[in-house]
Amino acid sequence: MHSPSPQRHRPLAPAPSPAVPTEFAMAFTSTPRGARLARLFVSHCLNAWGHPYDGRVNETLTLITAELCANAVTHGRVPGRDFHVRLAAEREGERLRLEVSDTRAERRPVLVSPAETDTESGRGLLLVTALADDWGVTDRRGGPGKTVWASLRAGRPLVG
Repeated sequence: MHSPSPQRHRPLAPAPSPAVPTEFAMAFTSTPRGARLARLFVSHCLNAWGHPYDGRVNETLTLITAELCANAVTHGRVPGRDFHVRLAAEREGERLRLEVSDTRAERRPVLVSPAETDTESGRGLLLVTALADDWGVTDRRGGPGKTVWASLRAGRPLVG
């Protein structure tokens, strides 16, 4: 009897994984509805990147998005102009950066002190300050206006 010759197995190459996007950017109407849609899109994107809806990263960045978009609609609105949202994964997904841009350059956000509780606005930025690892304001790239950004440590890389 002839014993079969041993087959040589070559290791299989891993199946190519679809590229996980590392950026989400979209324009929204400068209305309360636009602000709600931006918040929902950011939350959905984070979920797709492996940060579940009920997880710390998704809940935190969604709340920051809600505050910054509400500010863009309330204080940065120019009739007929949209606001823009950009969410980017940096450092291989370890850090997430949210940017909300509007066309009102002269209306920069002002952080009020917690003692000024009777002020009409500014308390949302106290929340952003408490939740984000860092935040700030820059001139808007490529146009008039400003960009308010916040960054957050994600705690783990992107998952497709």
